[in-house]
Amino acid sequence: MGRTSVENTETVRSCPFDFAQQLDFDPQLGELLTREPVSRIRMAYGEGEAWLVTRYEDVRTVTTDRRFSRSAVLGRDFPRMTPEPIVQAESINLMDPPASSRLRSLVAKSFTPRRVDHMRTRTQGIVDGLLDEMESAGAPSDFAACVAAPLPLITICEVLGIPEVDRPWLRGHALTMMNTGAAGRENAVQAKAELRAYFTELTGERRRSPGEDLISTLATARDGAELLDDQELAVMAMVLLITGQDTTTYQLGNIAYTLLTRPPLLASLRAEPDRLPRTLEELLRYIPFRKGVGIPRIATEDVELSGVMIRAGDVVHVSYLTANRDGLKFARPDELDPDRPSIPHMTFGWGAHHCLGAPLATMELEVAFSSLLTRFPALRLDVPPEEVRWNTTSIWRHPLALPVTW
Repeated sequence: MGRTSVENTETVRSCPFDFAQQLDFDPQLGELLTREPVSRIRMAYGEGEAWLVTRYEDVRTVTTDRRFSRSAVLGRDFPRMTPEPIVQAESINLMDPPASSRLRSLVAKSFTPRRVDHMRTRTQGIVDGLLDEMESAGAPSDFAACVAAPLPLITICEVLGIPEVDRPWLRGHALTMMNTGAAGRENAVQAKAELRAYFTELTGERRRSPGEDLISTLATARDGAELLDDQELAVMAMVLLITGQDTTTYQLGNIAYTLLTRPPLLASLRAEPDRLPRTLEELLRYIPFRKGVGIPRIATEDVELSGVMIRAGDVVHVSYLTANRDGLKFARPDELDPDRPSIPHMTFGWGAHHCLGAPLATMELEVAFSSLLTRFPALRLDVPPEEVRWNTTSIWRHPLALPVTW
């Protein structure tokens, strides 16, 4: 029997989403997936309650059905993980189709297969330089500091044409926005405002004097007769910076840790390098790359999901993490199997908010790990796995340092 009243608080779960034990799957999320796939939750920040949708097919419905709106969260103190909402009003992340379609079509032109292939050559040069530095410094070395942190930041900053001198400051502000501690709220508000001011100035310069970078492309690209307005352009550049380096940085560390703690898998890649793309897809499905959930949606009318009635006006969160572990979609979902049948994972999101930079991120991972396996055939952890330190203070899960030797 499905619940028919959102006022029924007897079944509401408290979900801090603070589980951060290496890369083990959050047991609370696993329990909700199997026992209560559409459940009522409270979170650390925000008013009221929300629905949490965990099954693959239900997540696909919420992320593609126009009865669920991202833009409707504007002005609401919605349940969330961070003290300050990360998103901004003009961000593409808060738009619904068809408004988001216009912006996505403009950005997508910069991530076509041809352009990503062109970027691959430059990315290979960046990777080679970083590995040269790591090798010359000698073992042991910290893979997280030497490769995982700088590679995505350098790549996306070159795509956006951001001056090298500004990059550490930008990364620091992006990290501040992702912290989950209540004490950091004022810092997060300030970081978001300063980032916005920076990109407002930078995008204004590019509109006046465009170059070859992505910001210039967006500043001058037209969708019919329309250009992006100044605020849309500034926020778009800000979103591209944050999403273009954060997740890839953490996944580089997570994937390296997973490979280095699974010698048979690592050996199979060294023996058959052509297996790397498919193995990376399975690693992206398998690894819980973040904690909990992201930006919710609002039901604009009553919708039934898996026998549960969601009412118009209700806040609805989806979990891509649990969708990737849904046993109704993936056989043996908790096993890492590069040879499993190819079923699309949801690590890059789904529907109208599928990550536009996914082709760039995938290319960076392929270049980084193919180069790493070739250059360092004896690469291994320099400490026991249980001594690797993990992030516990933000929405992301990743090793703070990954000491390696060769």
